[in-house]
Amino acid sequence: MSLPKYSCYEAVEAKGINRKPEHWDASRLRFVLTLNPSKQEAKGLGEQEMVSFLPMEAIGEDGSLRLEYEKELGECLTGYTYFRDGDVCVAKITPCFENGKGAILRGLKGGLGFGTTELIVARPRGGMITAEFLDYLFRSQVFRSLGESEMYGAGGQKRVPDSFVRDFVALIPSTDEQNQVTNFLNRETAKIDALIAEQQRLIELLQEKRQAVISHAVTKGLNPNAPMKDSGVEWLGEVPEHWEIRAIKHLVSTPVTDGPHETPQLVDHGVPFISAEAVSSGTLDFNKKRGFITKEEHERFAMKYRPAKHDIYMVKSGATTGVTAIVETNDEFNIWSPLAAIRCGNLVNPYYLLAFMRSRNFQSAVMLGWNFGTQQNIGMKVIENLAVAVPPIDEQRVYLERLDTLLKPLQSQLELASSSINLLQERRSALISAAVTGQIDVRGLVIEEEP
Repeated sequence: MSLPKYSCYEAVEAKGINRKPEHWDASRLRFVLTLNPSKQEAKGLGEQEMVSFLPMEAIGEDGSLRLEYEKELGECLTGYTYFRDGDVCVAKITPCFENGKGAILRGLKGGLGFGTTELIVARPRGGMITAEFLDYLFRSQVFRSLGESEMYGAGGQKRVPDSFVRDFVALIPSTDEQNQVTNFLNRETAKIDALIAEQQRLIELLQEKRQAVISHAVTKGLNPNAPMKDSGVEWLGEVPEHWEIRAIKHLVSTPVTDGPHETPQLVDHGVPFISAEAVSSGTLDFNKKRGFITKEEHERFAMKYRPAKHDIYMVKSGATTGVTAIVETNDEFNIWSPLAAIRCGNLVNPYYLLAFMRSRNFQSAVMLGWNFGTQQNIGMKVIENLAVAVPPIDEQRVYLERLDTLLKPLQSQLELASSSINLLQERRSALISAAVTGQIDVRGLVIEEEP
């Protein structure tokens, strides 16, 4: 889509921006908003009054809010961030800031609320900047990239300082034109979001199909005429007659273990340190590492467990409990306690065990073994005793080769859908940035509010 530009621009001295429409103002945000308003505003209410509460997980990367959490006002007056309806929040800690966590705060119980201290709250000043325009500005590439460069702290504890937001130079049109910009972006980003949702649904269907293929291969075999027997395990059912049923603890070369049960001090450089967020769909994503630990800390942790190629990790606590991945590197790194580490012995190919652990049957067993406290989790002893259907080792290699042939077309489609999502997200981000910095002229492109 080719979009018009303004007829007259002028130079502007601002980081990340070199020109503006001549009728737009350039202003530091401190002059058009109030940052982190005082919670004294809430002091007139009774301390037993229920108010909205927002932990970080209640704030979406798409501007959405989950408002089911509430606390008594008295619990919130110390140690939490205050806000009210119409304020705009943005996460300040890594990786939440870079991922776009933030929202316009609306629908709060009693019109106000409190949340995590890792939020910066901005209150637009009437007649100067609208909440909708400010929210899009916070989502723009220029704001995010400059904010990332201003972060302070180490590793996974880096934060954007409040001073960055106060001193950020924004390009600001009249409130009428701000409304035209936000109406245009609401319409166009909704179209892009619909396309992204279609690709995400396609990915879900492809993943279900892939799991079905894996599940059948590692629990029923690939020979439809093979004689079967009862496995003796309810969630597994019948398996080929010549397969063995063994607990994971009888297939490993070392006992199942996990990472350190302490929070390490993260540093800017050193040995990568990963946790549950780096484990997905059979692979490790080191771009999602927690940060780095020192070589000395790594060696201390390695006295309990030192990662090795072809080790299998299973998430044992949190929202992704049961998700697995295999180590495919000889590089040094270490893991945190939410990951269980499984090192195969000579009875099972690690890639076969990984496939089995990704089957529907095994994942059902994991769910049956969950405990629920503040979050779902599964104990180490439960993992050790989970059953595995084990063909002869030579037969495992044949299954893996045939599985690879069956799964390649599905994998290609998954990669294509993921690539499409990335391109659409880049398009969305670029469109927002161009609109809120005046690099495109959207006046007249939205004549009236569309139903």
